[in-house]
Amino acid sequence: MRYLIAFVIMFAYSANTYSQTFEGGPFIGGANFIGDVGRTNYILPNSLVFGGLVKWNRSPRHSFRLSLLFAELNADDTKSSETRRVQRGYSFSNNIAEASLGIEFNFWDFDLHQGHPQSSPYLYTGLTYFKADHLYLKNGRGGNLVNEGTNWSFAIPMVIGYKESITSHIVGAFEIGARYTFTDNLDGSWPEELLDRRDPPIEFGNRNTNDWYVFTGVNFTFSWGRRPCYRNF
Repeated sequence: MRYLIAFVIMFAYSANTYSQTFEGGPFIGGANFIGDVGRTNYILPNSLVFGGLVKWNRSPRHSFRLSLLFAELNADDTKSSETRRVQRGYSFSNNIAEASLGIEFNFWDFDLHQGHPQSSPYLYTGLTYFKADHLYLKNGRGGNLVNEGTNWSFAIPMVIGYKESITSHIVGAFEIGARYTFTDNLDGSWPEELLDRRDPPIEFGNRNTNDWYVFTGVNFTFSWGRRPCYRNF
């Protein structure tokens, strides 16, 4: 966390040093899980996600972006359309806190210094590092999913959105962002740290696919800084 704070301070310092344009503001929306428990819909928000983001606009076409987001992922087999899952009846809640750093690319030029209005679809990707609850099946298959500790893992964000200037200093955006994680245990289906003690078995589901989670929401950013020079990267 101290490295993230230092990074934000560096952003603010750079605004004065290099005369670049920055944006920052809140994000709020809904979250849903895609894995071995619950529904299999790709986009079906059922819990709250909130946080904030900052951007360093390096050209009218791209920005460096840092975000901190928090959510509770929920899934319930009884709400699934698959008969096997309904009969099994697992459910869980998992608290997620993620930090993501990457590049946002605009399909069209987006430069608030050229006047209002401005608009463009955009893509974002980079690297996400997140903290989640470590779940496992207590008493083996047929038992309940319970929390035992904390997981730290990486994910690849794949975000598509559309943004539009509200004023010459405020931008509103709507986006849908899937996160492909490097773990198969957001739902407790493969608790690797506990597999050596599996008596009875505690793993379930498809081992060949990792978990995903999706954030769908809106963000409002407020710009500051003098007119940037886009000649440098």
